Amino acid sequence: MTVASAPAVVPPRVRPPTPVSMAAALNRALADSLAADERVVVFGEDVGTLGGVFRVTDGLAARFGEDRVFDTPLAESAIVGSAIGMAMNGLVPVVEMQFDAFAYPAFEQITSHLAKIHNRTRGKVVLPVVIRIPFGGGIGGVEHHSDSSEAYYTHTPGLRVVAPGTPADAYRLLRQAIECPDPVIFLEPKRRYWSKETAVLTPDGPPIDRAVVRRPGTDVTLIAYGGMVATALEAAEAAVEEDWDVEVIDLRSLSPFDDVTLTESVRRTGRAVIVHEAPGFAGYGAEVAARLTEQCFHYLQAPILRVTGLDIPYPPPHLERFHLPNTDRILDAIARLQWEEDDA
Repeated sequence: MTVASAPAVVPPRVRPPTPVSMAAALNRALADSLAADERVVVFGEDVGTLGGVFRVTDGLAARFGEDRVFDTPLAESAIVGSAIGMAMNGLVPVVEMQFDAFAYPAFEQITSHLAKIHNRTRGKVVLPVVIRIPFGGGIGGVEHHSDSSEAYYTHTPGLRVVAPGTPADAYRLLRQAIECPDPVIFLEPKRRYWSKETAVLTPDGPPIDRAVVRRPGTDVTLIAYGGMVATALEAAEAAVEEDWDVEVIDLRSLSPFDDVTLTESVRRTGRAVIVHEAPGFAGYGAEVAARLTEQCFHYLQAPILRVTGLDIPYPPPHLERFHLPNTDRILDAIARLQWEEDDA
């Protein structure tokens, strides 16, 4: 009796990793979310026909129709107010603020309503709203086009605040944000929109509220997020010439804060530097420094330092290189940590 052999199992074809920009990764995340859930709608100023100022929504209106991807009037408060109403009625709105400082007219809607309705209704009403905000400098933009406004949102209970630092994370975090039942402020570092990396775009990976170690090290923990992640990695590579082994942590989630990953690193290295583009006074880095000091005080070999933007309104384009943190300023901070130890 002849037994028929089992048919050969052909493994699924895996698309090899290809270089992809952060803007393209965000576009793919929006398209995949629109395709996966008919409740998702995308809207904002010029996001439909034009595809957005940075072309992040390019082609989505043609593919999914004007009922699901559409333009709005130039009225940020109305955009967010409409999103709140839509979410209360079962939709999943993803809205875009054209630039960081353009979101300020919607601030009352965000802080007084979007962040509070879930608590106000004792959990009966959920608001799965994602507000995409291009933030930060590095593109030669004028004021109102280069703000780093993360501290306003992280100070507001009821909001999740995330900031991707790589194209792969931009895709992953946006997919996770759209699926999250909580309102999410999604900060997109516009200086990284056109930077590319070889990556497989998948929603699988670290949860939305976890930091990740981008580069392991033993001498100092360098903490960054958004557009400063690449700068921190560049500084860590340059530090090798000084025989400093720098660990780089990408926060990803600004609120809630991943205490576990950060404290494990700082307790091991004994030193920490926090980098962000926003002004230093009462900036987000001050909260990070306070939390790490409270939890790691007996492990620290030097004070926690911050490398930030200057405490001034955003400067004209030809001066922003003096305002923004760079590799030299980060290395100077690390050198100060070494000096503090030697002096002690």
